[in-house]
Amino acid sequence: MNLLHNKNMSARGGSAIGGKKILLVTRPICPPWDEASKNFAYYLARNIKSLTFTLLTCGKMKGLPENIEQKSIYTSAKLSWWQRLNLLKVIPLKNKFDVVHFMLTPNKLNVFAFRKLLKSKKARTIQTIATLREDLYSDEDLKRLMFADLIITYSDHACNKLKSLGLKNVKRVYPGIDLEEYRRKEKDPDLMREFNFSPLDFIINFTGEYTRLGAMDDVIDAFIEISREIPNAKLSLAVRIKNDADAKKKEEVIQKLKDNDLFGRVAFQDDGSYQMTDVYNLCDVSIFPVQNMKGKFDVPLAVIEAMACEKPVIISDLEILQEFTKDDNSVRIKKGNVKELVDELKNLVNSKENRERIGKEARRYVEENFDIKNVAKNYQEIYEKL
Repeated sequence: MNLLHNKNMSARGGSAIGGKKILLVTRPICPPWDEASKNFAYYLARNIKSLTFTLLTCGKMKGLPENIEQKSIYTSAKLSWWQRLNLLKVIPLKNKFDVVHFMLTPNKLNVFAFRKLLKSKKARTIQTIATLREDLYSDEDLKRLMFADLIITYSDHACNKLKSLGLKNVKRVYPGIDLEEYRRKEKDPDLMREFNFSPLDFIINFTGEYTRLGAMDDVIDAFIEISREIPNAKLSLAVRIKNDADAKKKEEVIQKLKDNDLFGRVAFQDDGSYQMTDVYNLCDVSIFPVQNMKGKFDVPLAVIEAMACEKPVIISDLEILQEFTKDDNSVRIKKGNVKELVDELKNLVNSKENRERIGKEARRYVEENFDIKNVAKNYQEIYEKL
């Protein structure tokens, strides 16, 4: 039986040990685990045991399964433009793989490099497209950015868009998260003390962006308003600082909170030192009141992860977000409507029963659609058939 299995593996072009060899072209795979695309790649490789994966890392990680190899090509966890040049280090290795799977958001520069430098005589190619960036690219641009043998999108919206442009090698596979990690847990008492939260507080979480997406001002204005009526309201901001504009915006946010005597009621978690599952489980409700999705993945995992932790989510009514937010698993508001955001927060403050009902339905929906174990099975079939 084993000999037959090994022969079949060799006949498909894979290695006898570990099946096909897959190179994941990604951001640096390393802590902190606060970036959706690398987190997904990491968990995907860990959940497909029959194939051999190569991860592009910054330093060596411990505790990986035997089917995962590491190439420490990066020098920092942050993917700067200079860091991207480190991808050239994998060029001599390209013909050693059966599949080269690109999981970076395509742009004109990296697609040119991928076409020219990572083209392999042996490997088949996949692009996982987390967002099309229709705000930046024309339809013709989008067609030129799609170069792989198979295009996998995060959403039906993107899949249908590419098919409408005449691309036939497209399918949708939702991203996955580890539901054993992202689940409902008790509030961490140490974090509660660190952030000056008490068991009687109503904690609102926002995991998003400082300058992109048009949400931060609405979040702060809503918190100022609701704090006038709910003295025990607290705000948790798990928002990364990515650039100087973000740092400047954070200073503005701090000043606005101080002007309204609310600075002491807000926790900032932006240094990557916290486990996101602990952050979600501190809160009573998570909000995502974005006004646009420019530069954000079609399926923002910050929303899915909170839903997996059984947290009720208040989310904008943007069309792209309605694919996975339903009437029973979340609360939708009109984008940019601070009053509606405040009203829905009040409704949830006053009804623990509603919070728990929405949270349980959110968890059920995530289990059905975003479980990394099921997503990994889909990708395994794709790799083996490609």
